[in-house]
Amino acid sequence: MGYAPEEYTRYYIVQALFKLMNEHEYSKISVTDIAEKAGVGRATFYRYFKRKEDVIEFYFSHNAKEFLFEQRYYPRCRADYLNIVREVFKRLQKNKECFKLIKRAHLEYLYLDFLNRNFSDMFRKEYESSNLYAPYLYAGMVFNVSMLWLENDCSGNIDDIAEMMIDAIYFEK
Repeated sequence: MGYAPEEYTRYYIVQALFKLMNEHEYSKISVTDIAEKAGVGRATFYRYFKRKEDVIEFYFSHNAKEFLFEQRYYPRCRADYLNIVREVFKRLQKNKECFKLIKRAHLEYLYLDFLNRNFSDMFRKEYESSNLYAPYLYAGMVFNVSMLWLENDCSGNIDDIAEMMIDAIYFEK
C-alpha cells in the first residue's frame, strides 16, 4: 500500500483487520483481536481509530490519496474520464480480495459513503456552480457497477466497462 513511516501502525492495523475478516465473521472480530493481530495495544488502536469501521474508511482514503497523487490533473475531456474510470477499476481489481471481504461483511455502504464524499469534494473544487446531484450520480454509477463487477470476480473487461460508463454520462459539446 505504500504507507509513510509514521503510518506503519495504521498499516498494521488495516492488514490485521483484513486478515481477521478472512478468517472470521466481521461482527465477531473485536478491537482486542485486531490489536493483538497487529502487534499493538488497544490504546494504540484507539489512538488512531474510534471503531472498526474507521479502519476500513482509512483504507479507502489512503488508496484515494495514492490515486489522486498519481492522477495530477482534473478531467477535461472524454479520454481523461476514460482514464480515470479505468484506473478506479484497476485499483478495485488489484484490491478485490479486500473489497470482497468488505462486501461479505455488509460494509459496502462505507465504500458508497467514501465515493459520495470524494465525488462531492471533487465537484466542489473543480466546478463551483455544479449541479448538487451530479456527484451522487457519478458515485452511484461507480459504486453499483463496481459491486456487480466484484460479484462477477472482476471478469468483465475494464476498457469495455469504462466505455459504457462514460458513454452513459459524457456528452461532448
